[in-house]
Amino acid sequence: MIIAIHQPQYMPWIGYFHKIASVDAFVFLDNVQYKKNEFQNRNKIKINNGVQWLTVPVKYKFPQKINEITINNNFPWQRKHVQALRTNYSKTPYFEHYFSFFADILQQDWKKLANLNCYVVKQICQLLHFNTDFYNASEFGITEDDPTKRLIEICKHLKANTYLSGKGGINYLDIDLFINVDIAVKFQDFKHPVYDQLYGTFVENLSIIDLILNCGEKSPDLIRQNQK
Repeated sequence: MIIAIHQPQYMPWIGYFHKIASVDAFVFLDNVQYKKNEFQNRNKIKINNGVQWLTVPVKYKFPQKINEITINNNFPWQRKHVQALRTNYSKTPYFEHYFSFFADILQQDWKKLANLNCYVVKQICQLLHFNTDFYNASEFGITEDDPTKRLIEICKHLKANTYLSGKGGINYLDIDLFINVDIAVKFQDFKHPVYDQLYGTFVENLSIIDLILNCGEKSPDLIRQNQK
C-alpha cells in the first residue's frame, strides 16, 4: 500500500489532488500546529488583473493544532467566496455545470476549519472520480513529535509499505529512518498542466476551482497526465 500524508488545505491546488490520485490512502495531518498565512485557510483564484485570495477567517491562538481551529463566522466569508466565483468565472465553459457544486459546499454551516477542508477535498475527489481512501491522523492516537517519525508511525498504523512525499520532502525527511523499517519513500513527480483560462496569460498553482470551472470533465485526465 502506498500512502500520502498532508495537512488539510482549503480548496487546494492541482498538485494536491495529483498526490491523492497517486496513492491508495491519503491521511489528513490534522493534529499538527496550524500555520498562519499559508494554504490551510486560503487559496488563490484568477481574476482579470491577476489573482485573488479566498480566505476563511479563523480564530487562532498559538500553538493550536489544525483540528482545533474554529472559523470566525462574524465575517461574511461564505457570501464573498461565492460572489468571487460568480464574478470571475461566470464566463468559463463549465460555470453553469459546476458552480452550484462549490456554492452548496460553501453555504453550509461550518464551525471548524479542518472539517471544512477535509469535506471539500473528499467532495472534489468524488467529483473527479478519485477513489482514494481517506483518514484523519488525529484518529490514530499517535503522539510522536518528530516529523519523520510521526510519518513513519502513520505508515505503520495503516500497514503501508510506501510513502509518497512531495518534492520538498527530500530537504527534511530522514530517509534512513524509513529504510530501517522497510518503508520505501517516493517523491511526487508532478508537472503542472497548461489549459485554457480566462484573462490572458496562463497562471499556475491556483485552486482546483480554476481547473474544474475551465475544463470540467477533462480535469481528471489533466491532473493525472504524466503520472508515474
